[in-house]
Amino acid sequence: MTPPTRFATHDDVTIAYETFGDPASGEPLLLIMGLDFQMVWWPDALCELLVDAGFAVVRFDNRDTGLSTHFTSPARQNPWRAMLGGTAPAYTGTDMLDDVETVLDAVGWTSAHLLGISLGAGVAQAAALRRPTRVRSLTSCCGLPCTAPTWRRLAYVRFGIFRELARLGEPTTSAEAVDVLVAIWRALSDPAPIDEEWARQAATVSHDRAPRDPRTTQRQLAAWSRERLPALSTLRVPTLVVSGEDDPLMKVSGGRDVARQVPGAVFRTHPGMGHTLPERVWPALVADLRRLADRARAAA
Repeated sequence: MTPPTRFATHDDVTIAYETFGDPASGEPLLLIMGLDFQMVWWPDALCELLVDAGFAVVRFDNRDTGLSTHFTSPARQNPWRAMLGGTAPAYTGTDMLDDVETVLDAVGWTSAHLLGISLGAGVAQAAALRRPTRVRSLTSCCGLPCTAPTWRRLAYVRFGIFRELARLGEPTTSAEAVDVLVAIWRALSDPAPIDEEWARQAATVSHDRAPRDPRTTQRQLAAWSRERLPALSTLRVPTLVVSGEDDPLMKVSGGRDVARQVPGAVFRTHPGMGHTLPERVWPALVADLRRLADRARAAA
């Protein structure tokens, strides 16, 4: 059963979040979603599996998505230009880290294990670098080094998928908008087959909560284009890095380089896994997260 949505506020920004398990007794685990996706794309079943493993789980809508505060920007621009720092940011990466801390404060957690995917992997890395007292462990999925120069990040990207996504076009009805979200999820998940029924349900809920604004992509990318972060080699939290061996968007070298730069990081790859977390990898992922949390507790 999906839990009720709650809201945390700082300055003029409101962040929507949901909690699985008991935040007072379970080990704190914060899930950070990727570029332009809402928290509902973290499957309830995965959250419940994590609760069964002893965690209390919180997922949230990044700013500019879902029920969190949305922003505006000029007419849609090239997201690559935004990534390379050519677009004036509507907010900063530091602002997004403030959002993370605001959710932790609202739940009553002084610190938590962080699990981020895609852009969320970079946010989780940055939080561990900038707010180390709030992070018990770091799990970076389907990501790349958040400290890489913007030009270097492009070397980790597989560009073929964008031709497929460009063919989807802009939806003109709610039904088309749901179809586009499902198609994007299918393309990111390739070659792993998706649960079509679940994906359509998630897409419908996502659209009903807040229709997708394509300009969110450029705003979230621009937020991180000018951030200057400490080296990943300075991280001292237990770290797990997960990559899909067949990720259609991000080369495995992105995850490998994160693990190489973080002292003591564990690197896991999964064959047949794309840029999402298919259900078949959940048991291995949960077991790895449990070991990581135990390692963090022993080191505390």
